Amino acid sequence: MIFDGIAGGIGWALFFAYRKYIIESDKFGYKIPVELDKNFYLALILIPIYWISLYFLAGHYKEVWRKSRINEISKTFTVTVIGVILLFFALLLDDEVRSYQSYYKSILALFALNFGFTLFFRLIGASYIKSQLRKKKIGFNTLVVGNTQKSYQLVTELLAEGSTQGNIFKGYVSMNGVASNHVLKDLIPNLGNFENLPSLIKDLEIDEVIIGIESSLHSDINKVTNVLEDQQVVLKIIPDLFDMMSGQVKMNNVIGAALIEINHDSMPHWQKLTKRVIDVFSSALVLLIALPVFVIIAIAVKLGSAGPVFYKQIRIGYKGKPFHILKFRTMIQNSELGGPQLSSANDSRITPIGKWLRKYRLDEIPQFFNVLLGEMSLVGPRPERKFFIDQIVQIAPHYKHLHRVKPGITSWGQVKYGYAENVDQMVERLKFDILYIENRSIAIDFRILIYTILTVLQGKGR
Repeated sequence: MIFDGIAGGIGWALFFAYRKYIIESDKFGYKIPVELDKNFYLALILIPIYWISLYFLAGHYKEVWRKSRINEISKTFTVTVIGVILLFFALLLDDEVRSYQSYYKSILALFALNFGFTLFFRLIGASYIKSQLRKKKIGFNTLVVGNTQKSYQLVTELLAEGSTQGNIFKGYVSMNGVASNHVLKDLIPNLGNFENLPSLIKDLEIDEVIIGIESSLHSDINKVTNVLEDQQVVLKIIPDLFDMMSGQVKMNNVIGAALIEINHDSMPHWQKLTKRVIDVFSSALVLLIALPVFVIIAIAVKLGSAGPVFYKQIRIGYKGKPFHILKFRTMIQNSELGGPQLSSANDSRITPIGKWLRKYRLDEIPQFFNVLLGEMSLVGPRPERKFFIDQIVQIAPHYKHLHRVKPGITSWGQVKYGYAENVDQMVERLKFDILYIENRSIAIDFRILIYTILTVLQGKGR
């Protein structure tokens, strides 16, 4: 960040001189002196902040030890193009110029200066990191899953002198816990069964897990990914020829080993920040505008049946953390004395006002407070209670993948399937929520919100 700021400052200072000596001098026909006024010094502070903010939104400051020089060039080029275009329309469009060609020269000069200095510093940093990885002064504590010949070949390659991928191998685990064929025993220690991965990751401070079993063994890979679902590690798999031909293997290191990184985070960093801004702004706006309706509903709930206005319930949210979800009460008081129960279309526990609230999903309005608190989002998988989650994972262990994102007031599963009345329906709805997580974006969020609004207006909720 510091070097990006320095590059932005140097680039702007030189561009300022270029505008005076070349662009303005060409316009007026004589040399324009460079005067360092207060606007120059103000820009010298604000422009570096501007560039740092752009790179931050683009995710350039994440996982700095894993930077690829090839990716750095392409990502820096893209952000610089966007940044220069924005600066041009904000600051340069009203410049005194001789002809429109001067604008082209200004854009190219500003781009060349910012891209050149920024990339210069970044390549120096990336090269330094690569040298530290090669010397094993920094690295990533790594576990291997699978005691196979493929694993042996990979570990041998990554342990070779000159490797810049930074893996520091702590050991391997087997799928069955029995290492009958000790192909890895001379390289790294055997640490038991793959089910021990969570404790091993914690005890050995593991950063990366490499799956060394055949990528065609989907059931075994699913077992491993389910065990690792709530672990903050980078997960990679050794590809076969089919994976390479299907385009799943992306080459970031020309010399390093080819690996598939299992990355479920499809949403860019800037979109995550945008999503949170939209969540906060929309929730505050809805709560403000809907305040009169809020009061009317509260009075109706209170007069409709005995009990509190609001209903609080513990649900499981982001990263498996429990939180209290808020709703307008739609059922009679003490409706679950016999234990947790899901509601149905003709549930006798639902009050008359509750049926109306559910039809138009107005009972969900208090959840905008959960969104403001950061416990939920506008769009995301609906949160469930631990009682039902424990039953779901017996049938569908991959349910835990939903905890990778914040739960939402509405979801793709809810739009496509509606409310679930039993565990089997929850499992059926699960595939839509998994599909959302693997493809989520701001555009998809807007589509889901539009369909939700249509559902509310048409009174199709239940």
